[in-house]
This record gives sequence, C-alpha cells and structure tokens, in this order.
Amino acid sequence: MEKGDELGRVTLADIAREAEVSVSTVSKVLNGRTDVSASTRGRVERVLREHDYQRAARNGGEAPLVEIVFHELDSLWAMELLRGVENVANEYGAAVVVAHSGSRHAPAPGWIDAVLRRRPLGVVLVFSSLPPELKRQLRARSIPFVIIDPAGNPDPDIPSVGSANWAGGLAATRHLIELGHRRIGIVTGPEDTLCSLARLDGYRSAMSMAGLEVDPELIAFGDFHAEGGFARAKRLLELPDRPTAIFAGSDLQALGVMEAARVCGLRVPEELSVVGYDDLDIAKWTSPALTTVRQPLREMAEQATRLLLALRNGEAGTAPTRLELSTTLVERSSTVAPGLQRTIPGPR
Repeated sequence: MEKGDELGRVTLADIAREAEVSVSTVSKVLNGRTDVSASTRGRVERVLREHDYQRAARNGGEAPLVEIVFHELDSLWAMELLRGVENVANEYGAAVVVAHSGSRHAPAPGWIDAVLRRRPLGVVLVFSSLPPELKRQLRARSIPFVIIDPAGNPDPDIPSVGSANWAGGLAATRHLIELGHRRIGIVTGPEDTLCSLARLDGYRSAMSMAGLEVDPELIAFGDFHAEGGFARAKRLLELPDRPTAIFAGSDLQALGVMEAARVCGLRVPEELSVVGYDDLDIAKWTSPALTTVRQPLREMAEQATRLLLALRNGEAGTAPTRLELSTTLVERSSTVAPGLQRTIPGPR
C-alpha cells in the first residue's frame, strides 16, 4: 500500500482503498455510526489496526473528555472513584463524562456506539473485564482504556488498577482473632466476583494460621449492599451457636450487619464485633464507629486516570499493565474482645 504523503502518513483514502469501501464509510466507522454492516465494519477496523491509524487531533473548540463507566452509581463507593478520576482529569484540563451501563462484569453492548461518537481522550471502566469486541473497537479508534478493578482480575492485555483483597481479608480476620474471637462469621460479596473470593480466602487463611476450624455455616455471600448484609447477618445471628464477630465484605454490608444485630437484640461491639471493608467516609460516623479495611478507592481511580492519560500521550513506556495498591486495617470502636459474649447463647 502506498502511503498518503511523503511523511508516511496513512490517509482515509488509503484506508478506504485497501478496505474496498468509500471514504465516507471509513469516516462512519471512525465516528461509531451504526449504519455500517458488521462485515464492512470489521474489514475497515482490521485495516485501521494494521496501519496503526491515528485520527486527526480534535479542533481547538472541543473540550477534552475522560469517560468513566459504572454498572451502578447509587453508592458512596462509586462517588469515591468518581472523585479520583475528576482530581486527575482536572489537572489536565479535561472534563469528566459519567456513563451508566451493563453489569458488574462488563458494559452493555450498546455503550460502545455512544463512546465512539463522543471520542473521549480515554475511558476508565469500573468492571471486572472487557469483552474482546469492545476492546477491538476502542483500539481501532485509538481510544485507550483502563479498568479500575476492585472486583476481579482482568485479562493480561487490559491495563488495570486494583487492590490487595486477600491481604485485606487476612487483616480483618486476624484482628478479630487477636481480640479473642473464635466464632467469626463472614458476609463477603457475590460468589462470582473474584474480589469476594479473595477476601474469603484471606479470612480462611487467617483462621487456618490460628489453628481455627472454618465453619461453613458462618460463610455467607452477599451483594455489597446494606440490605444484603442485613439479610445474611440476620441468618448468621439466628444460628444456635451464633458468631461473636462478623467480617463484612463492604462498609455498606457492615451497616446491614449492625442493623441485624440491633433487630436481634445484640449490642455492637459488646455482644457482636463488626469489621467492614472500604473505609468510606460514613464508616467513622456510624455508632459505634466502624473498624474497617481501607481500600484506597480514590487513589485507585487517580492511578487509573494517570495511566490512561499516559497511554493517550504515548508516555506509558514499560509501565505495568496491572497496579495493585495496598489495603490497611483501620481500628475504631466496633470491635472488642469477646468478654460477655461467651455467656450469651444467642439473640435475645
């Protein structure tokens, strides 16, 4: 194929000629138009990839955008991530677009058409992975993407930022063991989410290292929301040999655990110790203040956005495709030694 000019740049006409389509069809593909057949779109995108086509820069009148995509927005957890993206985007003079799409595993298929029309500087995705077709389409338009991944383990070719979930689960459980608890329940997240399983593995490891048997009755899979934490904790607290402490896989679930304790007539922490996960702002305002594992959500979002913009500017170099930030235990007032718990057989 001949290059478009003496500098070796590939033009739209060159792409169109090799893909055997019109220039207008190439333009439609680049702009995410839906009125192009799947076979034609695939052929054009293959040629774009082969020649590493970089579309012309925006004109000065368009505002640079960074897009963040959530599967849910109605939580403090999502707001922490949004603040982190905004902090870095603002440093670069970029605005932030928020999209709501899909499930916790991936955005809905229809999202891609909208993002290709918006043509952001890049996309931050709060999902556990990204389907191959969406990866291919973003790369064909030279739109970089990074996953903020507290919920899974993306494919190796996807840049991502996560946190040390196994270590967080270990620290939370070890803290309760060191206080003297032996009947320790856990309400982790969804069973099909890797961060839930990693925190559960940390719990099991701490119990095993302390020589304590893990009772399957004390393990519950939740949904990271207060309602789910309440329902699962109530079941645990109604057991004949109830737990003296519960590790909740999120602060929101911990709120549900504390409400379940109240409904069951148990005082926190005197009769039930509770540990959360995330260290959202609300954790220090609960009564009692919540002992929790700090997951650096805002810092994760900041790191993801910096990596995204480095990829956009060709500055990522040999940067790792996976960054994992540490988690730390924050001790407050919701955990104490068992004390009188041993004399209390169950909810009153």
